[in-house]
Amino acid sequence: MAGLWNGLILADELITPDLTADDVRHIAALTRLGLSDDEVETMRGQLSSILKVFESLQQVDTEGVEPTGHTTEVRTVLREDEAAESLQRDGILKNAPESEAGYVKVRPILG
Repeated sequence: MAGLWNGLILADELITPDLTADDVRHIAALTRLGLSDDEVETMRGQLSSILKVFESLQQVDTEGVEPTGHTTEVRTVLREDEAAESLQRDGILKNAPESEAGYVKVRPILG
């Protein structure tokens, strides 16, 4: 299984080269992260290890395996949306910490 990574054509053996510090700086710039030289070196090792895991996954024979988005059966656990009587305003306002002019008063969040 040949492939392309970082401009290098990979042979069937899949030899993933370690990332360079410049590769990590480029990734950091794309993600708008400011990294110190020590952090770049740490991330270089960690990201290279992650790529090696993906390299090993590429060697797994998946012939005949159906692609899936979930590993388990997907089903909703929510109740059906049914129309019901609204709560009474007076009861809601009694339980609210503060109210004003018939509305629940909350602290401003946008300024």
